[in-house]
Amino acid sequence: MKTALSIAGSDSCAGAGIQADLKTMAMNGVYATTAITALTAQNTTGVAAVLEVPPEFLAQQLDAVFTDIPPDAVKTGMIPSAELMRVAAQKLAEYGARNVVIDPVMAASSGPGLMQSSALAALTDALFPLAALITPNIPEAQALSGKKIDTKAGMEDAARQLGERFGCAVLLKGGHLGADASDVLYANGALRWFAGARIANPNSHGTGCTLSSAIAANLAKGFPLEEAVARGREYLRGALAAGMNLGRGSGPLDHTFDLVSRFAQSFESV
Repeated sequence: MKTALSIAGSDSCAGAGIQADLKTMAMNGVYATTAITALTAQNTTGVAAVLEVPPEFLAQQLDAVFTDIPPDAVKTGMIPSAELMRVAAQKLAEYGARNVVIDPVMAASSGPGLMQSSALAALTDALFPLAALITPNIPEAQALSGKKIDTKAGMEDAARQLGERFGCAVLLKGGHLGADASDVLYANGALRWFAGARIANPNSHGTGCTLSSAIAANLAKGFPLEEAVARGREYLRGALAAGMNLGRGSGPLDHTFDLVSRFAQSFESV
């Protein structure tokens, strides 16, 4: 069985972070392992507190995974500090990690920052050189490029600039533009658009985590990058379209919308 590793923070309401990654990777047919960078106290209304793990403990988690169940792909999400970024980069390089997908998580969808401003340089200098793909949204791409992005042409320019600067593929997610939910991929010197109408669902907590994890799972299974992106987007759109509604704020996706199992049946349907 193929395996994928998530290096990310824990989300106590399980809509994003490690918990979303575990569900997504399982639903996309790989065995998921984890290395937790931080604990968060959060729910659908926001993040109340963040507790980082010590850098040496992150290193121990990564050693434990790579020396026993080496992953076929790696996804990184919330890594709050420069010290933790450097530890993750060191271990990924040491073990020759493959199919590394980096979701440059800078803030929660509800607003609070999840990455210290001082960590940006470590993200770009230490982690990005190891990436097969980075998946910034528009605010993250603006922070990385230093340019305002408010058109699809601007998305193309930013994706190309970031890809050439960091030497990796870039999937720039367009959900923040407002008109639709189309994303652009820059890879091997070429641009490809993945078109998609916006799904009318205000519950979008964890969309970035879900997409990057689904892409990593499909890379682990051997799909080429463009097909892995297409499959990841299809899974995300299904989880959004299921229309689950939990919590008082921006609720989680239905990661198990496609689950067919007699053990998942409700009492009423048995």
